[in-house]
Amino acid sequence: MRLIIAEKPSLGRAIADALPGRPRRLDGAVAVGDTTVTWCLGHLLEQAPPDAYDPALKQWRLDTLPILPSRWQLMPRPKARGQLAVIRKLLKEAREVVHAGDPDREGQLLVQEVIEHLGWTGPVSRLLVSDLNRPAVQRALGRLEDNARYAPLYRAAQSRARADWLYGINLTRAWTVSGRQAGHDGVLSVGRVQTPVLGLVVRRDAEIRDFEPRPFYVLWADLAVARGRLRAWWAPGEGHPLDDQGRLLERAPAAALAERLPGAEGRLSSLERRDKRQAAPLPYSLSALQVDAARRHGLSAKAVLDICQRLYERHQLITYPRSDCRYLPEEHFAGARRTLEGACAGDDTLRGWLAGADFTKRSRAWNDKQVGAHHALAPTGKTADPATLSRQEADVFRLIARNVLAQFYAPLATREVKAEFTIVEERFRARGQEILDPGWKPLFTTRDEAPPLPPLDEGETCRVEDAGVEDRETRPPEPFTDASLIKAMMNIARYVDDPAVRRTLREHDGLGTEATRAGIIETLVERGYLVRQAKTLRASRLGSALIASLPEAVGRPERTALWEQRLGAIAEQDDDPGPFLAALIEDLRGLLGAADAGRIRTALAGAQGETAPAARGKRTQGGKKRAGPRRRSTTGARRPKRT
Repeated sequence: MRLIIAEKPSLGRAIADALPGRPRRLDGAVAVGDTTVTWCLGHLLEQAPPDAYDPALKQWRLDTLPILPSRWQLMPRPKARGQLAVIRKLLKEAREVVHAGDPDREGQLLVQEVIEHLGWTGPVSRLLVSDLNRPAVQRALGRLEDNARYAPLYRAAQSRARADWLYGINLTRAWTVSGRQAGHDGVLSVGRVQTPVLGLVVRRDAEIRDFEPRPFYVLWADLAVARGRLRAWWAPGEGHPLDDQGRLLERAPAAALAERLPGAEGRLSSLERRDKRQAAPLPYSLSALQVDAARRHGLSAKAVLDICQRLYERHQLITYPRSDCRYLPEEHFAGARRTLEGACAGDDTLRGWLAGADFTKRSRAWNDKQVGAHHALAPTGKTADPATLSRQEADVFRLIARNVLAQFYAPLATREVKAEFTIVEERFRARGQEILDPGWKPLFTTRDEAPPLPPLDEGETCRVEDAGVEDRETRPPEPFTDASLIKAMMNIARYVDDPAVRRTLREHDGLGTEATRAGIIETLVERGYLVRQAKTLRASRLGSALIASLPEAVGRPERTALWEQRLGAIAEQDDDPGPFLAALIEDLRGLLGAADAGRIRTALAGAQGETAPAARGKRTQGGKKRAGPRRRSTTGARRPKRT
């Protein structure tokens, strides 16, 4: 029997459907002829807790750190034992095994660690599926590879998992024990991703708190021109007191000029017209959808992920949702019309948008070279029953369908006009935009653009009808929301100064992954480090104190970039993982030396931030309140996710 082990049930079912023959359902598997397809349920295994290596490590003590396993152990996740037993039984009957994890680093790890943990020593092939359409899966089944080719990818993923365990276990124990010495009764959790995310919010809140508004002044003039009226704004020259953004810092020059302007005449000294064409936004990745759904419907990142899972699993209306890709397989283009007609049939708004689609158009969204382990979120073609969808489910489904429909609309065509007038020897500027073809834009509710200017000819005269000075103030940065924090995690390179580090972060996933970002935010809230205030996310006093008590590098994203560089060399150049882990352990020893009860006490006493719900600071991942550090109250007892 040939046994195919898929990463998840949906992939397993797609593979079974693509095999020749009649499928026969088994417990946790599907048999088709001489092939049986089974699956994992995400990670079936997790890193063993410290006391699995030494029972004495069940007690948290500084003098046992760093904890460095000499031989790494995995253990079944509590809810995975049943499926693991299914795979173990099937392996005993198999003559060959096919690894069908996702075609990425984590997918390679997830299935291969199960194969190795269960003791399989026979041949293993590799099946790479990125498109669940039956023809695409059939083609993939026809080009199996030797799984040994992907050993470097597996070693990189394994190194990442072990490094996250070492980092999270040791720093969490060090800061928790030191925190108890400082009078804090609760776990102080530290992680490679969650802590830099918390650092983003803490630093943003500090910027807001320390912000001092500065006044500046703008002068406007309403002008009559040959074929209409417009408002122009004074552009003060360098002889005036300006800030680094060209804003006027004193009112007197603007007020003096405003008195001279009414009735003054001038001319249009410069006119620039530029036609632009803007393609429709691409179909969604999960993170991009979370950003838009938060802005448009006020949904948290976790809520969007949960809704997408229901749309995918329960309603079967969308494709796999935990994708970081915004492109679709080229093969899907031919069937897009039929798919969208089915998807839109049950929704009045979608039917209206469908009527305007031109299915002869082919956008840049259809691109196999851009499709990785998964493609963008898209409708499956099944018609939604409005009676079975909640309002929020319908809202999210409409967004997903809309972004695919938009690929069959013309580009948005606009004409931008920039005009500069000279009046009493001073420059005044105006700009406007004319929509030549709305294209896809009516499908999207976007902010209002600059209104169009009246028809203008360079050199024509103008006359000032009115003028005035507006007193304004600089504004602090906005607090993070779910949308802006997810976007910051996606584009974390913007928050890094070093050009080499920025480049590395741009080339990889940023902080977290599509599957983990929402959970990271919720974890920080549950642990009392972040507080939700209406739609904003603010750092709590505890969260601010934790960042203040840690070495600065722990609360910043640069370490992720360094890890990705080294993991990339392991995966792509077959580098030895040993030096990577050895360098991490050396770094870890230095960080552990910075754990100091006095520093934590000072940080806790001087922290500024919001007040978190009292019980949450002492809650663990499972949500149970505990008085002190115990084995399962940190990331150490659970498998470090790819975070």
